[in-house]
Amino acid sequence: MLYLVATPIGNLGDITLRALETLRAVDVIASEDTRKTGLLLKHFGIQKPQIAFHEHNEERAGERIMALLAEGKSVAVVSEAGTPGISDPGFSLVRRAIAAGAEVTMIPGPTALVMALVLSGLPVHSFTYRGFPPHRPGPRRRFLEVDRDSPHTLVFYESPYRVEALLADALEVYGDRQAALAHELTKIHESVLRGRLSELLAAVRASPPRGEYVLVIAGAGRTPAEVEA
Repeated sequence: MLYLVATPIGNLGDITLRALETLRAVDVIASEDTRKTGLLLKHFGIQKPQIAFHEHNEERAGERIMALLAEGKSVAVVSEAGTPGISDPGFSLVRRAIAAGAEVTMIPGPTALVMALVLSGLPVHSFTYRGFPPHRPGPRRRFLEVDRDSPHTLVFYESPYRVEALLADALEVYGDRQAALAHELTKIHESVLRGRLSELLAAVRASPPRGEYVLVIAGAGRTPAEVEA
């Protein structure tokens, strides 16, 4: 059986009972970051063999995982934090396992995009998750332009190194829409800035960015009343 196990995005208290039960029961844990997963396992008194499974070895490690499944072994896939397959390795492995007729299930849990979306104060009934934008300015603006006329709330992930550039490009592409910038979710210094894109950009420029960010932007054509509803 292949298990995709969601792990905390910051606060270790967010681990679920099912996640702990699964990590204790499987034969092998495939980890995006074996060091960080090792700390998580140690915290909960779990001793299991790990294999590295990340974007740089996804093909090779995927073959090894499929071989373990073929032997009847159970494997848990965990990302560095949050839900595997959401901007983290996992998608290609799930496709492989399904094609091979292997059993696949998921232990749900923390996901930064859902938490940021709910806390944003923007409409949540219809949204588009876009993940990490391209690093370079030209491709990033073209990436953003795809959703220029979309009425759905937009959700992006970004690193501290490019969040200012993302906000600047989003302001240029979408105009000064209502938005929210979530930072350090579930951690001691958790924050959610809400306002127009120009206000968020000014705030980021005034304080050096640190940690991972989730940017939530109102969809096209939303009136202030609709956004606040």
